[in-house]
Formats: sequence, C-alpha cells, structure tokens
Amino acid sequence: MEVKIGVQNAARELHIDTDESGEAVEKQIADALASGGVLTLTDNKGRKVVVPVEKLAYVEIGHGTLGQVGFRS
Repeated sequence: MEVKIGVQNAARELHIDTDESGEAVEKQIADALASGGVLTLTDNKGRKVVVPVEKLAYVEIGHGTLGQVGFRS
C-alpha cells in the first residue's frame, strides 16, 4: 500500500510503501489523531516514519505501482 503524507510547512510530501492494508493504515491514522500524539508507520524495509499529528496536512492512501519501469507520459 502506498501512503503519501503532507506535512505542514514542508515543501515535499512523504512517500511510504507498506505491506499493511489500507484499512489498517486508516485505523492507525484515526487512532493517532484521536490521541493527539504521533503517527508511526513502518515501510516495506522495516524503517519507521514518525510524524506529529498536529503537523499533518493530509494523508493519501492508495495502491502502489509495482513493476513500473521507464518513462511515463
């Protein structure tokens, strides 16, 4: 699952590819927002991304593009 996170006052968004389902990611986001703490997601390689929820601008959850090679038009 591909997750894009927009962070306030940051020019670039964070891209995370995770093995978790979209529903699981959505639940983690909702739980983090409810607690007012931090959003912690783990990518496919085991790296963790931690973002304070008060700095979240948006979160986009979608399917990744596996096996994409070359230029897109």
